[in-house]
Amino acid sequence: MTPAALRQLLRVPERPVVTERVIVRAVEDADGIATETLTLDLGDGRRARAFVTRPSEPAGRRPAVLYCHAHGARYEIGASELTDGRPSLLGPYGPLLARRGFVTLCLDMPAFGERADEKEDALSKALLWQGRTLMGEMLADLLAGFDYLSSRADVDPDRIAAFGLSMGATHAYFLGAIEPRIARVAHLCCFADLATLIETGAHDLHGHYMTIPGLLAQTSFGRIAGMIAPRPQLICTGAKDPLTPPAAVEKALAECQPAYRAAGAEAGLRHVSEPDTGHVETPAMREAVLAFLDGMR
Repeated sequence: MTPAALRQLLRVPERPVVTERVIVRAVEDADGIATETLTLDLGDGRRARAFVTRPSEPAGRRPAVLYCHAHGARYEIGASELTDGRPSLLGPYGPLLARRGFVTLCLDMPAFGERADEKEDALSKALLWQGRTLMGEMLADLLAGFDYLSSRADVDPDRIAAFGLSMGATHAYFLGAIEPRIARVAHLCCFADLATLIETGAHDLHGHYMTIPGLLAQTSFGRIAGMIAPRPQLICTGAKDPLTPPAAVEKALAECQPAYRAAGAEAGLRHVSEPDTGHVETPAMREAVLAFLDGMR
């Protein structure tokens, strides 16, 4: 499947090009870290709150991360996960990545953060009835965020990674599949074969944002992740996570690995499995993520 065909399957809309995409609401500087609070124009009259964390001192074009926030039914968190973290994380990534020299952007997805007046179930149903999908709308918003990030004077557009946990993990590797400019992808706690999850009923743990009509008739989550090849990809899962049971992870990996072998890039695909871990980040996962992202420095 080509990136264009996957975009069509996911119903990712083409948004008009926006020349003035950002409104700066505030910039705070403390301990060598700058935190920008922004409003991004996403096109078609859509706007979203976003946060950027970066080193305070300018130093040319830096590597960057498009940070995809999680779900967890914590609709009030959204993009503030970058600066404040969430219970399933060891701590917020924004300040940590800034200290390592990265510019990192996270924006509110529909139904989250300052967009929580839109309810996920109602929005997903309405979009499906209109022949669209919530996943497609979310990915279009993230692509607008990527375009803004790559246009910044302090960002090297050839060194932008996508990263996320849970819902953010799915967003990250779906983005990597449809956007070849993303240099590498790291994701935590949401890589599993969906057909296997359906067999056990575990698919019902996912939110409605993931409902994509006809997806399994044409592809699988493992093959979608394989479309990232030959670019580096880090996958982190917990064996006791109900969203990533071993059988479903093994099936997804088996369908992802052939693309890396065919590209001669087997070393670029790494899987960190924590045998006694559920749906949370572990110290081993964090160490792996930081080392993986440091590969762009």
